[in-house]
Parts: sequence; C-alpha cells; structure tokens
Amino acid sequence: MWNNDGTPLAPPGTYGSRMQTPTQPADHPSYTAPSNRNPPTEPTSEDAEAKLEKKARTWMQLNSKRYGDKRKFGFVETKKEDMPPEHVRKIIRDHGDMSSKKHGLDKRVYLGALKFVPHAVFKLLENMPMPWEQVRDVKVLYHITGAITFVNEVPWVVEPIYMAQWGSMWIMMRREKRDRRHFKRMRFPPFDDEEPPLDYADNLLDVDPLEPIQLELNEEEDSAVYSWFYDHKPLVKTKLINGPSYQTWNLSLPIMSTLHRLAAQLLSDLVDRNYFYLFDMPSFFTAKALNMCIPGGPKFEPLYRDMEKGDEDWNEFNDINKLIIRSPLRTEYRVAFPHLYNNRPRKVKLCVYHTPMIMYIKTEDPDLPAFYYDPLVHPISNSSNTNKEHRKSNGYDDDEDDFVLPEGVQPLLNNSPLYTETTAAGISLLFAPRPFNMRSGRTRRAEDIPLVAEWFKEHCPPAYPVKVRVSYQKLLKCYVLNELHHRPPKSQKKKHLFRSLAATKFFQSTELDWVEVGLQVCRQGYNMLNLLIHRKNLNYLHLDYNFNLKPVKTLTTKERKKSRFGNAFHLCREILRVTKLVVDANVQFRLGNVDAFQLADGLQYIFSHVGQLTGMYRYKYRLMRQIRMCKDLKHLIYYRFNTGPVGKGPGCGFWAPMWRVWLFFLRGIVPLLERWLGNLLARQFEGRQREWPKQSQNRELKAILIWSFELLSCMMSLMQCQRVSSKIKRGRYCSTLVRHGGVGKLIYHGRSLDYLWQLRI
Repeated sequence: MWNNDGTPLAPPGTYGSRMQTPTQPADHPSYTAPSNRNPPTEPTSEDAEAKLEKKARTWMQLNSKRYGDKRKFGFVETKKEDMPPEHVRKIIRDHGDMSSKKHGLDKRVYLGALKFVPHAVFKLLENMPMPWEQVRDVKVLYHITGAITFVNEVPWVVEPIYMAQWGSMWIMMRREKRDRRHFKRMRFPPFDDEEPPLDYADNLLDVDPLEPIQLELNEEEDSAVYSWFYDHKPLVKTKLINGPSYQTWNLSLPIMSTLHRLAAQLLSDLVDRNYFYLFDMPSFFTAKALNMCIPGGPKFEPLYRDMEKGDEDWNEFNDINKLIIRSPLRTEYRVAFPHLYNNRPRKVKLCVYHTPMIMYIKTEDPDLPAFYYDPLVHPISNSSNTNKEHRKSNGYDDDEDDFVLPEGVQPLLNNSPLYTETTAAGISLLFAPRPFNMRSGRTRRAEDIPLVAEWFKEHCPPAYPVKVRVSYQKLLKCYVLNELHHRPPKSQKKKHLFRSLAATKFFQSTELDWVEVGLQVCRQGYNMLNLLIHRKNLNYLHLDYNFNLKPVKTLTTKERKKSRFGNAFHLCREILRVTKLVVDANVQFRLGNVDAFQLADGLQYIFSHVGQLTGMYRYKYRLMRQIRMCKDLKHLIYYRFNTGPVGKGPGCGFWAPMWRVWLFFLRGIVPLLERWLGNLLARQFEGRQREWPKQSQNRELKAILIWSFELLSCMMSLMQCQRVSSKIKRGRYCSTLVRHGGVGKLIYHGRSLDYLWQLRI
C-alpha cells in the first residue's frame, strides 16, 4: 500500500502511519550514486565460444529431427538395400507357370497384379536399349512373390547428344544396306507359339552379345566427343551435367559443334524463314478457319457451317459499297490477306509477310576460313569495254593510282585475330536449328524428342508418289491439330507409384539386364492371363506363349457365351503380344542369331506393322490412328533413306519415330486399362452385385407362378386322357421347370402321373 505522496504505508502494529525509508549519508565512503546506464562489457573469448557451441548444438538437434531415422517403439527403420539379381531369378524360377500346389496361395496375388501389367509394359518399352548399346542394365522394382516386375528408371537424355547418336545411326544403316548384297529380315514371331520363354540364367547370362551399331569416330576431328559419345548416360560424372539426377546440361562450343556435324543427316538445311511463307502455323490456322486448303497443306473439316449460306437481307449484289472482283481469287491471296479477300473472316491469324534475308551459306569444306567470299552471295561481274567507256565518260579514270592511307594509320582491333579455330563453328551454331543453337538446357525423356518432325513441315518434293504426299499431309494435319488444341499444363500434385510401392515390405529393388526384365514381364503376364482363364473354368481355351487365345475344340453356343472376355482382357493380351515380339527380337540378338542391323530392322518392322502382327485394333478401334501414323512415318523415312546408291527393300532400322507413337498410346491407355482391369478383377473376386426383388414384386411373382402351374396341370391332364404322351407313361420323361431364379418349382413324374408342387417363396 502507498500513501498519496508516494511513501509506503507502515505495516500494522507499528507506531507511525508511514514507513521510514533508510537513508544513507552522501559522504559515506561505500555509497555511490546509482547510474542510469550500465557500462558495456566486452564479451570474452570463452563466452563467444560457449555461445557458438550452443548454436551448433541447437542446429544439430534440429537436423537430427528433420533428417534422422524415424524411431517407432525403439526400432529404427533402415533404408532398403538392393538385393542380388539371383534373388528374383530364384523366385521366378520356383513359381514357374503357377501349376504347383505349393504356390497356390500366391495365385490371388498374381491375379491382383494384372491391373498393373500395362504400367509394367510401358516402363519396359520406355527404357529399351538403343541400337548403339550392347547391353543395358536397368534398376528394377519387383514383388517378393515374383508377381510383377517394374523398370524403375526414367530415360533422361541430353537432346543434342541423343540427336547426334541417331544421326550416326542413320549414316551407318545406309552404309550397311548399300554394302550388304542381300539383307535378310528376321522372321516373326521369333519363337514358336508353344515354345516357353527362355530362362535368362541358363541361356543368356554367359553369352557374349554381338557388336552394336557404332560409327567409327576420328580421334582428331571428333576428339571432343570421342571418349563418351556412345555411353549410356554420357558425361554423368563431369561438370557438364548437374549430377546423378541428370536434369540439366551445359556443353562447350567444341562439343556442340561436333554434335551438330554428326546430326546433320537429320537436320534441315533451310535457314531462311521466308521459305515457310504461307506454309507456317498461322497460315494453317487461317486456312482452317476459312475452310480452305493451302497447296500441299492439310485439309480440315469446316470450322463454320454457315459459310455457304447467303444472307437474305444483304449479299454482294445489293451492296453499293461492295468491291466485286470478277476474276477468281487464288487461295494464297485469301490466306495471306484474309480481311481483304474474304467476306466474313473469323478466327484468322495474320502471318509474317517477309523476314530479313539471311546471307549465311553452310560450308561443306572444313578447311575454308571463317570469312570468305562465296560466289553464290558475292557475284563479281566481268568488266567489259562498254563499262570502261561509261566510267570514263562519267569522269572516273581507272589509270589513277589507288588511294593510300598515310603512314601510322592502323585499323581498329589490329592486334586481335580476325577469327580463331572455333569462329566458323560458332557461326554455324548461330544459324543451327534447336537444340544446337543452345549452350545449356534441361534433359528430356527419350520419347519426347522428335527426330523427323522437321521433315514433314517442309514442302513435299513434287517427284514423290501420291501416297507419300498424302502421308506428308496427314502428318502435318496431326501436328497442326495438336498445336491448335494445346493448352498450358495445369499444376498437379504428383503421385509417385514406385516410391510408395518401394516403401512397403512387399517390394524389393535390384539391377538387371533389360532383356531379363522383358522375359520376366512376359512370363508374369502369361501366368496372370492363364490364371484368369482357369479361374473361370474355361479348360477348352488355350493361351499359347505368343498370347494367342485358341479353342481346343469346336465350342457349343453355351461354351462360346461363357468364354467371352471383355475388351480390357483382350487389349491387355494384345499389348503383351507386341511386347513379346520386341523382347524376343532382342533375345535373338543376344543369342547371336541376328546382328545389330537385323535387330534394328526387325524392331522398325514391328512398330510399323502392329496392325498386321497383332489384332489390337479389334478391341480399341481408335488405335487405327496410331497404325496409320506409323504407316505415314514409314513413307516419310523410306523415301529419304532409300535414295542414291541405297535401293528398296529391308534394311532401314530407324525405329525411334514409330516407337514414340506407341509409347504415347501406352501413356494414355495405361490409366484406362488399370481402371478396366480393376473392375474385371473386382467382379472375379467379389462377384456381381445383385439386387433382390422387393415385397410387392414377390406378390406378383407368386400370383403369376400359381396361375402358370394351374395352366400346366390342365394341359398335362388333357394329354393323359388322350393317351398322347406314351413316353411319359413308360417313365422315360421327367421334366423340371424353374422360373424366376428358383422362386417356384414344378416337378413332374411321368410314371405315376402324380403332380408334386413345391412353391418356394
């Protein structure tokens, strides 16, 4: 408590009402006046070390919580280590074709894994070994029962390196087809229908494969790429790549120049953009909107259906201000100037009329200097006598001495060289198409890189036959529609399937040869489809090892009806059939039965003739688009490949463009097939969900049954009286009538002609 003047009150029991504060004389030696501010004290080195140690301890505790192993009831979950390859080999070999009773409990797991077979096939084909690779080892995620095996990799590639590698393949394949007198194509299917898939450990593990297709590089000219050009992941352990994740690249000028030279066979020589006037994307969009066709360009359905209908109130004949052009207008005029030569231009785009001319000419001779006078660009005309007389008449005297600069005058940058060794390469890269005009970028999936897309964007040569010109138009039409319907991708939350599977105790990881993984996927798919067939007790259907479903006898109508499968089952079977063809072709190469050129030619034949080798289009008819596109790509490639000394016939193993088409198909069909197969398996495991009739329906069924039974009894009594049914009297006939799923049952015994009524409600 305090008084009004600020002094504290005395505690109770004291004499004064105010509490006396002790005072201290000012002259006391121990008294010092209190100061308002404490003098700053400098921290000692020991305090600084203690403070730093405390910060370090706090940081360690924070990181141990964030990155340390999670403990659960005192148990530390250690990260999974890769298993040896022999583990999964033994599992696959022990399970075999699942006919042993020892693995009866795993049948349900195998059937449930059928849902993920399309995904396993997609990842398998996505990571196919390229023609320049002898063997490719891939990371694998497999189920502990051997039910399914996934390739757990993404084929990231550096775009200029990948295009240069395929460019060198083009050179080598043309040389081989030119030099080989009779190129023999491998037979399809590579293995017989009743020949089971080979065991990798017994047949392929110790066999040395043949040499792949590789261009012999010059150690001096190609020194920038000589040591790593055909590696699986080039430059992965260098500073030119960001690291093991293989996400970004940054290449030097000599490397880019060498790659550009090696990929020249796949690149266009056109530098001047004026070549594409009225043959570029805005022109195609305008032609589509106006329902016109540019010569050599694609033809579309009309965007507006009211183009031909004339307006009743206004037309070109009753308009005073209308400019009527009597001569017929060319299509190019209408597309180039849509607002001038069309009545109702809608959804049109204006194209660039002209771009500045480019005087760059690609040099074929590497020994030429960086700057030289090319006769195509700088023609020097001969000076005739007439020109000399004309110059003299104008006051020019050719005999005068040339003008000479005074002494001591030097040009600018006189001490700098005019060009260096890399100047010509830098100029060529400046005018090179993408991706060779870039020094750095992000890696892309191998299937996302178009190798021949620039070919059909140019005018088709008029000397080509009609079928090839139609193929050019179809490919261009597909490209224009894709560009027209393209929308910027929406940000979505990524779901990592393999990461979540690997976190469970049912999956292990290892590293295997791609061919071994392919054989495992084919065997697993065969076991799953076979188990599904036998689960439905369809013993009269036989699935061979090439995934052909055949009846073993002439089926009755009831058996045919029972043996029907949905489109999901058959589409999955046909996809596995294509996969088996691709894997078996690689197996034949690894066995030494075909060389690398025959393997590449066989793969190109498989991807180009899926409609002939399989019946996939029967169960998904929209697949005909992919089949036709592969045919168009085949025409596009063949008429560039088979030129000059290279004649017609087998030997073109350039399979990457057709491979991309089927990978994109699988990428889109995998989610649909997963849902369809999931519904199929749920119906197998749980049965159809039946709806039982309600009470009112039961009463109606009861009345109908009683009436029908009485009618039948009257008819049979009449038959007995007339002695028509002699067989019934002899006891040879006994009929049982069941109506409405067992609701009512009538049993008739022929000997005693007694009627036994059984009504089950």
